[in-house]
Amino acid sequence: MDSRFLQTYVHVVELGSIAQAARHQGLTPATVQQRLRALEADMGSALIARSGRTVKPTPAGTRILERARTILRDVRDLRSAASDTELPAGPLRLGATPTALTGIMPPVLRTWVARHPHIEIYIEPAPTTLLYSKVLAGELDGALLVHPLFSIPKTCVWRDLRQEPLVLVTPAGMKVRDPLAVLAREPYIRYDRSVVGGKMAEDYLRARNLRPHVRFELDGIDSIARLVAEGLGVALLPDWATTGVPSASVRRWPLPAPCPVRTVGAIWPRAGVRSSLMRAFVELTETQLGLA
Repeated sequence: MDSRFLQTYVHVVELGSIAQAARHQGLTPATVQQRLRALEADMGSALIARSGRTVKPTPAGTRILERARTILRDVRDLRSAASDTELPAGPLRLGATPTALTGIMPPVLRTWVARHPHIEIYIEPAPTTLLYSKVLAGELDGALLVHPLFSIPKTCVWRDLRQEPLVLVTPAGMKVRDPLAVLAREPYIRYDRSVVGGKMAEDYLRARNLRPHVRFELDGIDSIARLVAEGLGVALLPDWATTGVPSASVRRWPLPAPCPVRTVGAIWPRAGVRSSLMRAFVELTETQLGLA
């Protein structure tokens, strides 16, 4: 059995389309169909049911799907373990929140490519909650994310990388003497309360009995900062990392204490073929951030 055919099958099921799976793998639809037919002949069962342009797994296809994913992970582990270098072979499947991806990782990736040009990194940007679940499920080798509001399981390693206190974000031209008065007066752009930083902001306001006039609520720190820059309101956000020169269109103001702080760090499974690869990446990150 060719593991590439199994990967094609999984992509077809996950994407729900032969054409999309073909684009994802850089193949023609005819090649994808040939791989599916070969896999079905090898299995002795139909795995895909076609309905117009969409496809879905048959009962047999559904039964083998999770096992196929496990086999593909095992194949990747086998190839990594077979490396004849100090570190396991890649690819390193790494998750990152959008702010970690744009604010922390660029200089780290530049140095990584110079030191390990043959170790590929697959990067998946996503919110903290999704990345956390994917690391625990073995779908990612590690992630840079916000520490959740609960303890990390002992099966995983956690490293603090950055402390981000809550700050008031305003248009650059706004003068602020009293951040709390500004929050009470100005239209407010609320950071999504379902994420760690948004919950911290909501708890901070509630503790001070502040009920600002909410104009928008959304996830995405950079998106909120752009709305603030357009003069659409002010926001409470973690003091997020930026690369290069910070935007001149917004200004960050410290808040009266006690001020909540979110922790950005790295998580990865304690045991695993590529755990040493992830550890090397995190140690490089610590060096770049001046932590080592």
